[in-house]
Parts: sequence; C-alpha cells; structure tokens
Amino acid sequence: MTLNFDLWVDRSHSDSLKWHKYNNQDVIPLWVADSDFTAPPQVITELQQRVAEGVFGYGFTPPELTELVVHRMRERHNWHIKPEWIVWLPGLVCGLNVAVRANVTQHQTSLLPMPIYPPFIQAAQSEGRGYKAVPVIQQHQRWVADFAAVESQLDGSEKLLMLCNPYNPGGTVYRREELLEQQAFAKRHDLVVCSDEIHCDLILESGLQHIPFASLNDDAAQRSITLLAPSKTFNLAGLGASMAIIPNTDLRRKFLETSKGIVPHVNILAFVAATAAYRDGDAWLEAQLDYLRANRTLATTRINAMPGLTMLAPEGTYLGWIDASALPVADPYRFFVDAGVGFTSGAEFGAPSFVRINFACQRALLEKALDRMDAALQELTR
Repeated sequence: MTLNFDLWVDRSHSDSLKWHKYNNQDVIPLWVADSDFTAPPQVITELQQRVAEGVFGYGFTPPELTELVVHRMRERHNWHIKPEWIVWLPGLVCGLNVAVRANVTQHQTSLLPMPIYPPFIQAAQSEGRGYKAVPVIQQHQRWVADFAAVESQLDGSEKLLMLCNPYNPGGTVYRREELLEQQAFAKRHDLVVCSDEIHCDLILESGLQHIPFASLNDDAAQRSITLLAPSKTFNLAGLGASMAIIPNTDLRRKFLETSKGIVPHVNILAFVAATAAYRDGDAWLEAQLDYLRANRTLATTRINAMPGLTMLAPEGTYLGWIDASALPVADPYRFFVDAGVGFTSGAEFGAPSFVRINFACQRALLEKALDRMDAALQELTR
C-alpha cells in the first residue's frame, strides 16, 4: 500500500472549519487540531459502501468496534479494560463537560494544569463553577505540571482533577513516575481524575510509550474517567466518535445519568469510520507518524533559529507550543496572522505570549508558513 502524505487536498472551498477561518485571506491555517491528510483508505472505502446502502436510520454500537477498542488498549497500551466500561460519545469535549457536571457541584472546584486546551477551562466554568490552576513549568526541556506549587492552596472544595496526556499544548508524554505522582496527589485529596488521552496514538519521541492514567493501579482505575477517540489519530474529527472509559460503577452511573437527554448518540457513519480505522488503519498510522516526525524536526529546527522564538520539541501530538515572549510585539498571534500564518492564540489557553502551531500538514505548506514567519521576523528585527 502506497501512502502519500504530500498529497494536496484543497479544502479552502469546502465546509472545513480550519480553512474557512481565514477565508479570502492569504493566511495559512495552522491552528485547529485536525490534519490535512486524507484518512486511511479502508475508512474511505467502508464509508462509501455504507453510504451506498442509502438508508440512515438509528444504529447501535458495532460489537466489533467494542472488541477492537478492548484489544487496542491491551496490545498498544497494556491496559486491560472491560467492554462495559466504555461509554460512547459524539465528541471528547462533551465528555469533559459531563465529567465536570457529574462530579463537581456549583460550590465546588476543578483543578486544571495551565495553560491548557481551552475546552477544559470552559467545561470547568460551566454553570458558574470555579477552577484552580496547577502551573505548568518548563523542566528538562519538557512542560510538566507542578502539583507541589498548588498543594498548600487547596481548601477541600476540589473534587475533579483534569489531566491531559499527551499534554495539549506542549506535547509532553508523561512518564510512569510522573503519573504516579499525579495519582498520589489525587488520592491525598480524594479527587476524581478526568484524563484526556485523545492524542495517545501520536507519540513522536523514540522510546516513549503512552501510559493510560487508569492503568497505573487499582486506585487510579477506580477514580478515573479516561477520554479517547480515533479522531486525532486517523483525522476523523468531523465525524464525531469518542468514548469515556470508566471502570468504577458509581462514576460510570453518574456519568451516564448526567449525559441522559443532553448528549446525542454517535452517528452511524462515525461508527463505520472508527471500526475501519481501528481494524485496518495502523499501517497508515505508522506512515503518518514518520511524516509527522519529519515535520516536527523541520518546525522545531526552523522556529528555534528565528529571533525571539523558542519551541520545545513535542514528544507527542502534532502541536507545537511556541514561546513568543521575547518578541517586541503586543500580540504575537495577530503579528503572525498579519504575516500570513494563522496559529491558535495562546491567550485562549491562558498564555497570551505563546502561539500553538499545528504541523500536521503537507511539508511544502509547512515550509511556506515557516518562510513567512522568518521573513516577518527578519523585517521586525531590522
């Protein structure tokens, strides 16, 4: 099977959120976390076959998909789950919101590493709830949450710890000892842990392996809600098939009760795509990872050579976290948009001196964006 990740698909005139944002502007969109790669061939084939049936009534979760998830967790991540732990969702963000609403009252709080993927903040603040920030610091060329810095500030109102592994933004893949520290912290303060692990298959750093929080030990499992999806792995985000894996019966019951009537079922085409991807997509995934690793090297090398910018090489995800605090500009996001490159503003994550780059695109497009950045910075520093 020949896979060509340099293949260009013009989405500028489609319903693509990513490409529509800068519609009719000469701005390269490197922001929202979907890729510009065509999905695995088997996914496309099976979607075409399902559409050809011509009937799109209500459906149920394919038993094969459940079996594939159980097998995948065991074989790829050494996590032995049971089928009944899986709750299917039409998106990971609604899972964040359900986790908050099921476990945190309006007089209680969540704990979030900061900066963090913006829907974490929005979910934690739902219906007037509050949150406390766990600062993320740079340590040994990695971004890590500093739980010791916040421990003395806790007052017992905290009920939910929201984690992100691999970390978005920043791309940190947490090591076992770091996860055990997080689990010990959660145990000391009797916290439910909601762990967003949507990028778990996108490990770029050689020798690293994703470790699910819930797989650490029985205590971690019994206090955990793990959110996963094939969407980032196989570029299926627009189809909407995600899952919460919840070993604890009471936590799962509360999650399901909170979801009832407000969280819709996963649509039938999303189930088709997820099944095909998990069954037949791994050769495509390995080829994609090779391509992403080369893009990561290109972006990291070029950006760190630019005046006023630094970026730690992400260990996972296809997202880079660019520190622009040394630039003599008020708003680095706007500066780069004016230069023809559309990042995600760090202000949305709680860090306005940063921007986030999505390098899951054709290499020629990435090179063009880097050239634009370089030219704008050279002009700025003259």
